[in-house]
Amino acid sequence: MKKNIDKTRRSFIKVSAAAGGGLLMGFNFMSCEAEPKYLEYAAPDFAMPEKWNTLNGFLKIGENGVVTIMSPNPEIGQNVKTSMPMIVAEELDADWDRVIVEQAPLDTKLYKRQIAGGSQSIRLGWKDLRETGARARQMLLKAASERLEVPMEELSTSKGKIYHKKTDKVLDYGEVASAASSVEVPEEVTLKDPKDFTLIGTSVRNVDGFNIVQGKPLFGLDTMEEGMKIAMIEHPPAFGMKIKSLDDSAARAMSGIIDVFRINVEPEGWNPQWSDVNAYPELVAIVGESTWQVMKAKKALKIEWEQESKLESSKDHVATMENALASKKGDEARKDGDPNSAFEKAAKIIEKTYTAPFLAHNTMEPMNFYANVTADKAELIGPVQTAQFLEGTLEGVLGIPKENISIMMTRMGGGFGRRLYGHFGTEAALISQKVKAPVKLVYTREDDMTQGTYRPAYMVTYKAGLDEDGNLMAFQIRGAGIPRSPIFANRYPAGTVDNYRVENHDLETNISTGAWRAPRSNFIATAEQSFLDEVAEAAGKDPIDFRLSLFERAISNPVGEENDYDAERYAGVLKVVKEKSGWGKETAGIHRGVSAYYCHNTYVAQVLDVAMEDGLPKVKKVCCVVDCGIVVNREGAINQIEGGIVDGIGHALYSAINFVDGAPQQSNFNKYRLIRQSEAPESIEVHFVDNGIDPTGLGEPSLPPIGAALANALYKATGTRLYSQPFVDQVELLG
Repeated sequence: MKKNIDKTRRSFIKVSAAAGGGLLMGFNFMSCEAEPKYLEYAAPDFAMPEKWNTLNGFLKIGENGVVTIMSPNPEIGQNVKTSMPMIVAEELDADWDRVIVEQAPLDTKLYKRQIAGGSQSIRLGWKDLRETGARARQMLLKAASERLEVPMEELSTSKGKIYHKKTDKVLDYGEVASAASSVEVPEEVTLKDPKDFTLIGTSVRNVDGFNIVQGKPLFGLDTMEEGMKIAMIEHPPAFGMKIKSLDDSAARAMSGIIDVFRINVEPEGWNPQWSDVNAYPELVAIVGESTWQVMKAKKALKIEWEQESKLESSKDHVATMENALASKKGDEARKDGDPNSAFEKAAKIIEKTYTAPFLAHNTMEPMNFYANVTADKAELIGPVQTAQFLEGTLEGVLGIPKENISIMMTRMGGGFGRRLYGHFGTEAALISQKVKAPVKLVYTREDDMTQGTYRPAYMVTYKAGLDEDGNLMAFQIRGAGIPRSPIFANRYPAGTVDNYRVENHDLETNISTGAWRAPRSNFIATAEQSFLDEVAEAAGKDPIDFRLSLFERAISNPVGEENDYDAERYAGVLKVVKEKSGWGKETAGIHRGVSAYYCHNTYVAQVLDVAMEDGLPKVKKVCCVVDCGIVVNREGAINQIEGGIVDGIGHALYSAINFVDGAPQQSNFNKYRLIRQSEAPESIEVHFVDNGIDPTGLGEPSLPPIGAALANALYKATGTRLYSQPFVDQVELLG
């Protein structure tokens, strides 16, 4: 049974008063993302306080000095449940070995951004989190100064204790927590100098790590509640189709089946939010007592489908993008100088086109949600990246006010942007409302992979003009996407060449698409950095030196005023990776590729080493340099970088969703190829640029450039340039 959580401010006053010796402090995580923690699983090696008051979004200190930090935002494997509380604990001077982290439910009155997405949690929450810890520390110091009858200025803190060196007196935080709770919250606080950090910058293990390896029920799919029924859905087999008729008689007659019915998650007159992306708003729901019974009934359904709109095929997608780039002028996003004249004067022109297919997110945990909807309230538990937007959607479709809707966020078995779109939570709620019982909606892998919200399909044509000395004098990018172009017009190499132009083509589709790890960057980085390598070769220059020469122009005399990158930091990671990888010191049988990219406010440069073994590529090593500002949790940061690299290599090599008459041709992992353990790099070496700048994004930036580093290395190994993803389809040696 779950614990009931009273979230009202009145209950906070009552419970905190009754706690007897505890300090609870409210604070806003401006953009935190954090995960669930259940105290009953990981047995702490310290005594627990006599009374715990689990309240949404508060810092809590027990009478014995144990500290609880509530994390309001969802955890999707990016380890923010560990790193974000570390920031609070650093300024609090808490003893991390006596800190407990818990997941808070959704509460938009307490928190401003309960979202996991965009690699922005640490960056946007940095100052607010630090101030939260610093304010609590100052309140404790104030209470201690009054108790010891000494000036606050004479007190110091370390690892959950307060010291008065003149008298050698020591107080534990728990001894003054009750008194501190009545101290006025200070408006202004002094934050630590980063050089004085003792916790930030170290390696701290995932606070849920023990529970995860023990298989404890932390994830949405683990949810088990009294009286809960199992629900599944059936959606059309192809984009562009809808339900015509339903014969559910055989399914209804099967053992354990409670109900079968049609639902529509977009009722008439309701206006969807951006997070309600869903190609199939009308579905068939099957509800029963057990997963196995519902799965069998699902197969017994007899559904007639009819065409509602165009049934698209992959060959049509490619042709549509080709025609757009070849026959029409796109929307001009940027123009510097006179590219047409410059190309006419160029001594050499290089022009290449790159493509990439739709991709599925394929999180290890399929979509699922628990919902218990009654006449006047709704309770939901599940893995969603945008709980606060789901709350707004539920208010509209259920007709229940927000204050009567509670959403508890569970740890997620992967997100990658897929769980930004909460239609599966809406579906669970509507099913529960219809059957008047608590239900857990579970997608099969096939439901998940064929439902949509894919990474869009892309095509981009690059054109570069060189003068007789191999200097870049003109650069053009024309991009097309189904449904959106992938180009960032003001990113590198914008600002490095006098004559520069970007054109975009946005093309219509009825296939649902959405954010996929490092949106747009996940494709355009590979295309851009592959093309720059080919241009460098045509110019007769070393690939790294060629890139650095462009940055020199952007540093000393940039073109335009809207370039959205710091050229010195960008060049900096390239210089470091050149040094750390031993670039130029070639090893027999090892072929090297380089790439560098900026996204999510972070700079990454990579050198990848590949060898051909039995006609197949084997990634031996990746040297990665990252400028993400201050690193909060070094171990967690390295894990994120390594994961992005492995993920990027796998998708560049193998993955694709293809369509025939609107139907996805890949519905499970037997046809949708992911990287395997034996195909991962043998070693990944990570280096951080230590510049003391406030932290930036980290969950996504290591993925985009790795595809180009791989492509450039494979060119060295095979003599074949790669222009279309997945690479396995182009080079026979990779088959």
